[in-house]
Amino acid sequence: MRLSIERGALLKAVAQAQSVVERRNTIPILANVLIEAEGNSVLFRATDLDIEVVDRAPAMVERAGATTVSAVTLHEIVRKLPDGALVTLSDDSAAGRLTVSAGRSNFNLATLPKEDFPVMANSEYAANFSAPAPVLRRLFDKSKFAISTEETRYYLNGVYFHTSDADGGKVLRAVATDGHRLARIDADIPEGANGMPGVIVPRKTVGELRKLLDDDEAVIAVSVSETKIRFATPGVTLTSKVIDGTFPDYSRVIPQGNTRRLEVDAKEFASAVDRVATVSSERSRAVKLSLDEDRLVLSVNAPDSGAAEEELAVAYGDERLEIGFNAKYLLEIASQVDRENAVFLFNSAGDPTLMREGNDTTAVYVVMPMRV
Repeated sequence: MRLSIERGALLKAVAQAQSVVERRNTIPILANVLIEAEGNSVLFRATDLDIEVVDRAPAMVERAGATTVSAVTLHEIVRKLPDGALVTLSDDSAAGRLTVSAGRSNFNLATLPKEDFPVMANSEYAANFSAPAPVLRRLFDKSKFAISTEETRYYLNGVYFHTSDADGGKVLRAVATDGHRLARIDADIPEGANGMPGVIVPRKTVGELRKLLDDDEAVIAVSVSETKIRFATPGVTLTSKVIDGTFPDYSRVIPQGNTRRLEVDAKEFASAVDRVATVSSERSRAVKLSLDEDRLVLSVNAPDSGAAEEELAVAYGDERLEIGFNAKYLLEIASQVDRENAVFLFNSAGDPTLMREGNDTTAVYVVMPMRV
């Protein structure tokens, strides 16, 4: 195999591949990226056996062929090469070496046989549809903060991606929860998504997918089966196994009868929570909200380190209420608000609180209160 490729295109492809590779693995071939050159393009394929990413880049291929080389080492080399350099990759399979050369720089890297590289089996996808990148970005970006990190509740370690019924008909929906807070985000259902099985997309996959969604003009082809999900652009294909588990019935957690309504400027609220939480003890990070006619007092009382309070002018017309929350959860939820105002709906100090952006019901958040 011998090919020449522009440094920028090579770096982009190798960066995506090396981020999938697990740093600590016992199978040497999994640390490698599979490079396949033919025609006028080169494919870079990396996997950790749960996720597979395939990146296609244009190249001048003199001799078609394939080999595997350490993904992290190749990425480091390409990253340090000068901008605009033309990089030549040539493989000597007899010696088990790949030569990387650019200008006066030459590197010889150890390779492993391409036959040993595991390629993820193709599955039959039950649903295939296309969605604009900004739509998918919003679904996953606004829900991923609530993904659980508890390994024992593995079925909560991802975003539940499915179709559901909402007031206006069918929607494409992303839900994540860790038992303390929940995010439910809706989007218009794309053509072809109706028969889609509900799947739990793992946290690592959500992180890798984010890199495909930066281009606002991109349209992502999505394919879903019971066991796998695939996201594809013309240049990159990301295939992932989904979490084998049942996501809990989240609709039971979303309160319906919360009538006490607080409307507050989201940015002011987040800044105020951040300031008063400075004195709270790390362990509890509890912030108390005291609500009265059109005023909100945020307070923290940490006996070992001090106390803080801040008052905000808000829109609130119901009876007096005192309720406590984990400051980190409040901050994460408030930071999801794209509009100016956040609307909180309370029931009592012991019941879950609902939050949404103005009157928009396509993004709904639930947070459990704390005793303060």
